[in-house]
Amino acid sequence: MPRRLSNPLRLAALLALALSGCGAPPTQQAAPGDGPLPIGRVQGDGARSPLEGREVEIEGTVTGHFARHLGGWFVQDHGDGDPATSDGLFVLGGPAVEGLRQGARVRVRGRVVEHGEDEAGTTLTALVPGTVQVLGAGEPPAPLALREPPEDWEPYEGMRVRIEAPLTIGGHHELARRGVLLASFGGRLYAPTEIAAPGAPARRVAQDNARRELLLDDARADTPRDIWYLPDEAQAPRSGGTLSGVEGIVDQRWGRVRLQLTAPPRLHAAPRPEPPRVGGDVRVAALNLENLFNGDGRGGGFPTERGARTAAEFEAQRDRHAATIAALDPDIVALMELENDGDGPESAIAALTRALRRDGGDWRHVAAGSGAGGDAIRVGLVYRADRVRPLGAPAALREAPFDAGSRPPLAQAFVPRAGGPALVVVANHFKSKGCRDAAGENADRGDGQACWNAMRVESARRLDAWLRTDPTGAGSALTLIVGDLNAYAQEDPLRLLRAAGWRDAFAGADDAPPYSYVYEGRAGRLDHALLSPALAARLAGAAHWHVNADEPASLGYRHADGRGPWRSSDHDPLLLGFHLARPQ
Repeated sequence: MPRRLSNPLRLAALLALALSGCGAPPTQQAAPGDGPLPIGRVQGDGARSPLEGREVEIEGTVTGHFARHLGGWFVQDHGDGDPATSDGLFVLGGPAVEGLRQGARVRVRGRVVEHGEDEAGTTLTALVPGTVQVLGAGEPPAPLALREPPEDWEPYEGMRVRIEAPLTIGGHHELARRGVLLASFGGRLYAPTEIAAPGAPARRVAQDNARRELLLDDARADTPRDIWYLPDEAQAPRSGGTLSGVEGIVDQRWGRVRLQLTAPPRLHAAPRPEPPRVGGDVRVAALNLENLFNGDGRGGGFPTERGARTAAEFEAQRDRHAATIAALDPDIVALMELENDGDGPESAIAALTRALRRDGGDWRHVAAGSGAGGDAIRVGLVYRADRVRPLGAPAALREAPFDAGSRPPLAQAFVPRAGGPALVVVANHFKSKGCRDAAGENADRGDGQACWNAMRVESARRLDAWLRTDPTGAGSALTLIVGDLNAYAQEDPLRLLRAAGWRDAFAGADDAPPYSYVYEGRAGRLDHALLSPALAARLAGAAHWHVNADEPASLGYRHADGRGPWRSSDHDPLLLGFHLARPQ
């Protein structure tokens, strides 16, 4: 027997509408015509319903009942024959009607609203129900098959769809907290300025990324205890894996198009890669340590300003870094985001050096002294003294903009024990893209390079000029700029350095663009290796080890046990091999 919604439920639905800040003022004027309207008439062919604020009656089948977590349920009819209008609708309200469940055929009378409007004006067309009748078992419409992303998702809002092409997993930054995976049509998404010049070209890539992107949601609004749509053994799949058989309901809430999944898709997991191997007789690695802070150096002093919150977390973080470096088997390693606490036995760099010695290598670190600068973090260099020896003293550049913002670069010349010319390795970490205190020419220009680009450009210019003065006094033409420049490959700082003659070690290395970092599902390189022309002639190989960037943050040292290399940082390490004993 049909039941009228209880007064508490109706009040809750109206309260949800009020909190959403959307919808026109209530009105008792009914929509034209008698009896149920096709849902397509209610949706209309625009972003907002042409019947917004009016009372209508519809009939359809419940395709997804998410009242407990999303505050309502989706209903869909068999269509009005117009491909420009959606045949699905969201109904605000809880499960207060007997028999109201997925698969039930219902008749609903209520007021049309635009639910959840955000700053961009994105809304979800919905009904605030007055009466709900359950008519019996319904025949749900078949999901609409999509092989490509539509130019506009609006005609599919509230409808069941099935993705008939594999989706690539690109980001899981909202997986643990919200049960959301970022996926994309047509392969991996790249940071626009990794593959296109800043400005209009980068904006076109950004627009294409937005078109290809699709959020896969667990139909919940709380923090999930588990991710029901993923296999138990793959609760946090790596980026680069694919999903097939993706099926759900198109939703527009919280400012993004998303698919509220109604069945688990098939996961084709991306395997963890083996450590890369490169040729040559001297190997150099570089790694951003994601804030390696060791407290007071004696087991106390936690939580630290950054990084580990406990001594146990620091030990896990340090051991993961040591495992990463050991697997790469380099002779020299440039490090970024070290705690700037000196070079003594209680320093962070000394703690890492001791951990590296556990495998028997004669690891030592370069003492930066006052060249470390005044920032909370610094760059550093460690090396295998049984394979290479330092030539002369290190050099650092502390003049503007390295006095505040970009960290002072640290340069050291090394000579192979087996013989060969000196190699000058320069560790770098330019100012980040965050916009705190950014103003004037350092403000975000909207060209894809974010904030502090002017400082990074000046850092690149000063670095190039400094290295031309041979700051280490080694007299070698073999120089390597390596580290986190906080700029993608096509941004101004990298263009300046390439124009000055520095060679990208990864230019033309792969069919797909290389990457070392994944941010909100966009892959790219913030970490670079630039070679002097003479050193470029001796390059034997260059590789990234995707041991970190594709791994979910939930597997990091703060959240998961294990001392292996996986997710030791948010950046991937890079590895370079050189023929120093003889030219290539």
